Amino acid sequence: MLSSSPSAIDPYAQPSGSDGLVADYLAELHFRISRLSGGNVATYIPELAKADPKLCGIAIATIDGKTYTAGDADYEFTIQSVSKPFAYGYALERYGREAVLQRVGVEPTGEAFNSIILDEVHNRPFNPMVNAGAIAIAETIKGATGEERAETMLTLFSRLAGRRLSIDEAVFRSEQQTGHRNRAIAYMMLNSGMIRGVPEDILDVYFRQCSVRVTCRDLAVMAATLANDGVNPLTGERAIAAEFVADVLTVMNTCGMYNYAGQWSYDVGIPAKSGVAGSILAVIPGQLGIAVFSPPIDQHGNSVRGVAACKEIAQDFRLNIFRSHVSTATAIRRELHGDVIHSKRARNPPERKLLKETGRRICLVEVQGPLFFGSAERLIRRIGEIDPRPSHMILDFRRVPYADEAACKLLARLATSFVEEGRRLLVTHLGQDSSLAPLRATFEDILPGQIFDHRDAALELCENAIIAEAGISYDATRFALAELDIFKGLAREDLKLLEMLARPMVFEAGDRIIRAGDPALLFFVVARGTVTVELPDRGTGQTLRLASMGPGLTFGEMALLDGGRRSADVVASERVVCYGFSVEAIHDLGRTAPHILTTIYANMMRDFSERLRRANEEIRALEH
Repeated sequence: MLSSSPSAIDPYAQPSGSDGLVADYLAELHFRISRLSGGNVATYIPELAKADPKLCGIAIATIDGKTYTAGDADYEFTIQSVSKPFAYGYALERYGREAVLQRVGVEPTGEAFNSIILDEVHNRPFNPMVNAGAIAIAETIKGATGEERAETMLTLFSRLAGRRLSIDEAVFRSEQQTGHRNRAIAYMMLNSGMIRGVPEDILDVYFRQCSVRVTCRDLAVMAATLANDGVNPLTGERAIAAEFVADVLTVMNTCGMYNYAGQWSYDVGIPAKSGVAGSILAVIPGQLGIAVFSPPIDQHGNSVRGVAACKEIAQDFRLNIFRSHVSTATAIRRELHGDVIHSKRARNPPERKLLKETGRRICLVEVQGPLFFGSAERLIRRIGEIDPRPSHMILDFRRVPYADEAACKLLARLATSFVEEGRRLLVTHLGQDSSLAPLRATFEDILPGQIFDHRDAALELCENAIIAEAGISYDATRFALAELDIFKGLAREDLKLLEMLARPMVFEAGDRIIRAGDPALLFFVVARGTVTVELPDRGTGQTLRLASMGPGLTFGEMALLDGGRRSADVVASERVVCYGFSVEAIHDLGRTAPHILTTIYANMMRDFSERLRRANEEIRALEH
C-alpha cells in the first residue's frame, strides 16, 4: 500500500507529480526494510504477543500537511510508550517547567524502560520517558474521574493526530491484568511521596494512555505537529504550546530510546521515541515527522526495522540535526549602489548628475534565505565592510522567508548602531502578517518611519535626502516655459508661440490624468506637484509604479511621435498644476516653424538617451 496526502481534506489522496518521488523512495525503502530479520514481538503484555511480525509500515508527514506512506502504514496498533512525550508536553503546559521538574527529572538512566530504580537524591523519577516518570506524569492529567482523565488524554492525542482516536480495550485489560511491575513502581513512588494519588487510579489512566490505537500515518502527523511547533499541520489546530515543544524534543533526544539513546543520537541524530508495540516516532524540527511500525523489537525495546529505516532516512537526506547545518554563505544576494540603481522618480539633469557622482552613499542590500544567528551575523559583518561607508543603507528582505529570535536581536543591534552613528537604515518588504512580522516589530521600535513595503519608496527617500543635503533645490513651481527641459534651446519668440498653446490644468490628489487605452491627444509638463505613472499588476492585484515626475518634467510626450493610445495610467500624487499641449496644435506649429518641433524632438531624444543609458547601467548591475 502506497499513498500520499496533500491536505487535511483528503488525507488519503494518491501522489502526483514530484510528490511521487518521495513516495517512490519510501516504497523502495520499505521493500528492503520489511525483509530484515531479527528481534522478537513483545510478549510481556499478552495482547502484544499476538502481533504479526511481518507487519511493516513507514510514514512521513511534512509541516505543510503532506503525508507519504508505504507498506502497512494504516494498520492500527497501540501507541504504548510513544505516548510519553505528548503526555509530558501536556503536563508542562498545564503546570509549567518548574513544577514538572519537581515531579520528574530529565536525566537519562542507563537502565531499562521499566526499571524500578528512582532518583532518590531528588526524590523523583529520572525522566518522563521511562515508566516511572510516565506514571508520575499520568497523575497530572486533568479529570475528577477515571473516565474524565481518559477523555482529557484522548482529546489531546486526537488533536495531535488530526482525527478522533480510541482505546484498544483488549490491550488495556491485558496491561491492567499483567502490569504488576508498574504497580510496584507506583507503590514505591507513593511510599516516597513522588505521587500523591491512589496508585490504581493513576495506573488506570496510564494503561489507557498506552492502549490508544494509532496508525503509522497518525504517528507521523503527531511527530510533524511537534516539528511544527505544536500546531497540527493537517488541521491547523494547536495541540501543545510552542514554548514547551523544545523541552519535549530535548528529553526525547536524550531519553526517548531508553539505554540505546546515546547510540541512537550518534547514529541517527534525530529526537525520537519508541514503543514496545514496534513503533518509532522521530521529529526533524521545522521540517517533518517520521514514523515506522514493525512489531519485532530488540533487547532495548526498539523496533529492529524501525531503527534501520530511520538510520537510512537520516543518512540519505542528511537529517541528523548534529551533522546538518544552515548555510550562512548566501545571506546576501546582491549589493547595489545609488550611482547605478535608482528609484522610479524621474530626475532633472542636475539631480541626475549629483546622484551619479555621490550615489555610492546609498547602498541597497538584497538579503536572502532564512536568517539565524550565523546568517544574520554574516550579513551584519558584511555591512560593516562595505566601502565607501554608506550614509543610507537599505535592507531588502523580499527573499527572506524567516528570521528567528537570534537574528531579530542581532538586527536590532544593527539598527541601533545606525541610529547612534547618525546614519540612515531603511528596511523593505516586511509584511505585517508574514513570518517576518516579529522582525518588522523589532525594527518599528527602533526605526520609526523607515519601514517600506517596496524598496522603490526607500530609494526615493534616500535620493531626496542626498539632493537636499547638496543644496540643489528648484522652485516647487515651474511656470516659465524657458525653465522646462523639453523646450530648452528655443528662442524667446518661439516660447511665446508655445505659451499661446499651453492650457493650464489643475488636478487634485488621486485624479487620473491619463487612462491606459485612451486616445493620446495631449502631452503634459508638470509645473507643480508630482504625478505617478502606473499599471495594474494582474498577478497580485496591486498597482505597479513605473515612474514618478515632478516640476519641470514631461509625461505623455510619446504622443508627439506616434499618437495612438495611452499605454499606462498617470495619477496625481498630490495637487498638481500642469501645462497641457495639444499634439495636433504642436504639429500644426511645426509646419510653420519646423525648428520648434525639431528642437522639441532633440530634447526628447536626449532625455530618452539618458534614461536608456541609466537603465542599461542598472540592468548590468542587476545581472551580477
